[in-house]
Amino acid sequence: MKTTNEIIIIDLEATCWENDRIPAGQKPDIIEIGICELDRTNKAISKKQSIYVIPERSKINKFCTDLTGITPKLIEEKGIYFEEACEKIRDEYHSAQLTWAGFGDFDKEQIMEQCDYLGIENPFSGNYINIMHRFKAYNGLYKMMGLKRALKALNMDFEGNHHNGADDAYNAARVLREILR
Repeated sequence: MKTTNEIIIIDLEATCWENDRIPAGQKPDIIEIGICELDRTNKAISKKQSIYVIPERSKINKFCTDLTGITPKLIEEKGIYFEEACEKIRDEYHSAQLTWAGFGDFDKEQIMEQCDYLGIENPFSGNYINIMHRFKAYNGLYKMMGLKRALKALNMDFEGNHHNGADDAYNAARVLREILR
């Protein structure tokens, strides 16, 4: 599939536990979808936002809040259900026909897993760009590196707060914009 001129970049934050010890009866849930759009024609990054998602299979704990800054109160005030979040993305970003991207495969796999589990249609197209892999190939590297190190390798500073979905998506879009030149 051909890469579209508009590319949607996402970064997810999900419920998490210290040492990845998932409590019995819980599953990782998406609690934030950070999203923005990169226009390949004019190189502009726009439509940056956080969509907060109510976890349906787990609870937000102190470790998760300390890492992401997302509290149960924030989700209570601003959260919507995952199905609503998918509809919002389809409506606002026309995501079904556009290329989408993330820094690694976690975001793609988590979206697909949660859609399958809840019986919801994936709001994104089948055309996905793994920015981490593209960055690795672009630089001729033998191993992967994280988003902050990728920015540093491009002589860029991280803008915003790490583990904030919208800020991470925006910074991943900056990396993608640079390597697509």
